[in-house]
Amino acid sequence: MFVNWMDYKGTQLQRHETKDCYRFATAHKAFDADGAPNAYHPNNTGLDDNANAGYGARPKKGWKDVLVPDPNNQSVPYVQKSGEFQGYFVSQTALKDIPKDDIDITKYVDSRHVPYLVFPGPFATMAGTGRLGDIGFAYNLANQKSSPFIIADIGPPDATLGEMSIALGHALGGQNINPRNGAGAPQGRIVYVIFRYSSAQDSHKRWPLSALEIEAICHGHLQQIGGVQAAIDGL
Repeated sequence: MFVNWMDYKGTQLQRHETKDCYRFATAHKAFDADGAPNAYHPNNTGLDDNANAGYGARPKKGWKDVLVPDPNNQSVPYVQKSGEFQGYFVSQTALKDIPKDDIDITKYVDSRHVPYLVFPGPFATMAGTGRLGDIGFAYNLANQKSSPFIIADIGPPDATLGEMSIALGHALGGQNINPRNGAGAPQGRIVYVIFRYSSAQDSHKRWPLSALEIEAICHGHLQQIGGVQAAIDGL
């Protein structure tokens, strides 16, 4: 039921013949800590290296896509003033709870707790790949572990498919995942099925979603294509 569609940087994508979804399988894995309130710290002691946010020894222009600028000084990232993660930067995701203030850590999708997939920048803008907030299903061919997920972040232009949140990595069999160096990644090839435009049409309603809501949306679309076995047949 899936037929070849296109190649993206060496990864073959297949689209479903009758349903609005596509899939790909890859052994490539990278981890995005963005959205976690302890992702980045001024002393570089967060879950991820500040350089991966573009805020290393020589800050790059793109850091404002990852770290929330200080409202009183746009040239530096905002540092949390209170709470459990006082002293950490506020790390954002492309998918967000739009009405909330930018410096509110709950505005973003927490990599530690929410299984999400990252789209490389150029891939996200390609026709037919879907949009932020779309729901998908991931399946590890090596250990049969699976998880629903949401498209929650946009990666750099040179990224390849297969970057995920810490939570998705753990759900697929990873242990003690380290976004700094990729340690703890689940072994094997992962199949990703993206249900295009399964997100709310109104961008203000795409996030937040509960774990149960993400699972229910995923289950409904998965059943429409014939279930788990149909999703992975031939891979």
